[in-house]
Amino acid sequence: MAPKGAEYIEIANQRAIEKKTHVTFPQLKYPSLRDTGIKDSVQWLEGKAMDDGAEGLWRVHNGLYDLDAFINKHPGGTDWLELTKGTDITEAFESHHFTKSVETILAKYYVRDAKTPRNSPFTFEENGFYKTLKRAVIEELPKIPKDVPKKSDRIIDSLFGAYLLLAAFSCYTKIPVLATASWMLASLMLAWTVIASHNYIHRKTNWRMHLFSMFMWSYRDFRVSHVLSHHLYPNTLMDLEISAFEPLVYWNPRKDKPFLSRYFAFFIELFYFPFAGFVYFFIRNLSAIFRKDYYKKHWRITDLVGLLVPLWMWVVSGATFYHAFTTWLCIISGASLIFYKIGSNAAHHHPDIWKDGDQPSYNTETPDWGVHELEAVMDRKDINSGHFTVMTFFGNHALHHLFPTLDHATLTHLYPMFIEYAKKFRANFKQSTQFDLFIGQYKCAYTTEYKIHDKKDD
Repeated sequence: MAPKGAEYIEIANQRAIEKKTHVTFPQLKYPSLRDTGIKDSVQWLEGKAMDDGAEGLWRVHNGLYDLDAFINKHPGGTDWLELTKGTDITEAFESHHFTKSVETILAKYYVRDAKTPRNSPFTFEENGFYKTLKRAVIEELPKIPKDVPKKSDRIIDSLFGAYLLLAAFSCYTKIPVLATASWMLASLMLAWTVIASHNYIHRKTNWRMHLFSMFMWSYRDFRVSHVLSHHLYPNTLMDLEISAFEPLVYWNPRKDKPFLSRYFAFFIELFYFPFAGFVYFFIRNLSAIFRKDYYKKHWRITDLVGLLVPLWMWVVSGATFYHAFTTWLCIISGASLIFYKIGSNAAHHHPDIWKDGDQPSYNTETPDWGVHELEAVMDRKDINSGHFTVMTFFGNHALHHLFPTLDHATLTHLYPMFIEYAKKFRANFKQSTQFDLFIGQYKCAYTTEYKIHDKKDD
């Protein structure tokens, strides 16, 4: 790691200008296709395949594996392997599996060693923070009651039911005030339903993951941008949830941030977020028609499941289809605004959180993956205080990043152990409040200076 002080800041600024490497991790290649074309999930996968040295196969650590014959046998569903072919899946492999048998299965499909070093700085040493904590979690999981995840199921099912009823009632009632209040509440219920569905998108194929597509985005796109990109490489240059908003909003520090994105981030978000769902809907579907074959293969009929709602509103309410459809558009727009406003200040944008260009608190260029995850996350004590807010405001964020396939209700039982191991390994676990994170994201949008993060005292 570069020396602390003014010298590091100068080096970081020069790396950002040259765009030859990641700023914090100079041993890595600058991500291919990051700053070109339409920044969508397919392009991100194509760029990653160009950089990972997987040779059209699947890479785990320094080994290459041909998993074609295993795709339909994969317990998590076919999506994960279909999406990641040709890329390095080390971080996903390590954080998504909890049994030793997966390593035995993987070994059956070994082809050869990779020819190039990994284009990722993260390590998974057996005696490191993440692997040690993971072994403890595996021992603890059987002690947690098996019906605990049903708490999450009840919440998302209730939210979805409330959305459908409010959406229909907003067309049925003839009282303007009630109609307006109903579609606004329907927007809130839809936004919370979509956020809660994120709990299921990380896991094996299940019907609740499709609720994410109710506001016209694709759960498969989100599996790429959120699960495979953001979760595995938070706040790095490989984080699509950072790059996709540039140049409208820059959350990572850069000297050359545009004037509008620095000083008017709040207003840019306010005007863009209500239409973001529609933008992604049209980009994805037009791409499937007019762009490369891979876009056609990436598209799914379930991407259109949200279009069933205006039909429901029309049939149930007895209103005209035009009225049902325009009301539904208002609901989608409101839900999109709420979803993105909650998501943009959920855990990752705050001056005390590491971002690419900052020097982290650890002093190595090959950090433990779990240590780095905590460097790029900040939990909110007020959100974590109740399971409903956890499900509807992206709560339990630190533990969720470390063990994304575990239900949020299960994560709650693991916090005492997590805190113990974080202290033992001096991992930089941070906590604040929702309001502090809300203000923090705009400070990040404004900031152009890199920061040196000192390790916090115990």
